[in-house]
Amino acid sequence: MSEDLDPEVVELASKIFELARQGDAEALAAYVDAGVPANLTNDRGDSLVMLAAYHGHAEAVAALLARGAEADRANDRGQTPLAGAVFKGEDAVIKALLAGGADPSAGTPSAVDTARMFGKAELLALFGAN
Repeated sequence: MSEDLDPEVVELASKIFELARQGDAEALAAYVDAGVPANLTNDRGDSLVMLAAYHGHAEAVAALLARGAEADRANDRGQTPLAGAVFKGEDAVIKALLAGGADPSAGTPSAVDTARMFGKAELLALFGAN
């Protein structure tokens, strides 16, 4: 990157990404309500929703989605939060993402592809896939 980043901004962003990993829904909601972008991403393209979803925090996922975060925002590898939740077996997160409008066919591999790969017939039925 050609421009220098303010160390205080980097420190704050790091703190917010850690809140997503820890699932602190209340603190995340407060930061987003105060102006932090709901779709803030790290250097790998992982959004706050992706981090919360991957670490199994359905309440944090729901709080972020309620504040305008994109349910299907893929990271730099094309992975979506829903596919990550399927991979990790996080049923509550899967339900929160679907309630927030996540598309099971988005991403590479998609949540449908991931469910097929792991033989998750119940999720394929939930996604309306054969």
